[in-house]
Amino acid sequence: MEEKVLEVMQKSGEPMKSGDIAKILGVDSKEVSKAIKKLKEEGKIDSPKRCYYQAK
Repeated sequence: MEEKVLEVMQKSGEPMKSGDIAKILGVDSKEVSKAIKKLKEEGKIDSPKRCYYQAK
C-alpha cells in the first residue's frame, strides 16, 4: 500500500490529502492514513501544511 500511495503523490506533484489519495486508489482512507504514517516515519514524504502530504 505504501508504494501505491507514494506513486500517487509523485504523479500529482503537489501536496494531497489522504482522502483524495484514497479516492484515486479506491481504498478506505484509514488504509491510506496508515501508509502515510509509515512513509512519514521512513522519511519518504513530508507534510508542508496540516493534513497535506507530498513525496520528497
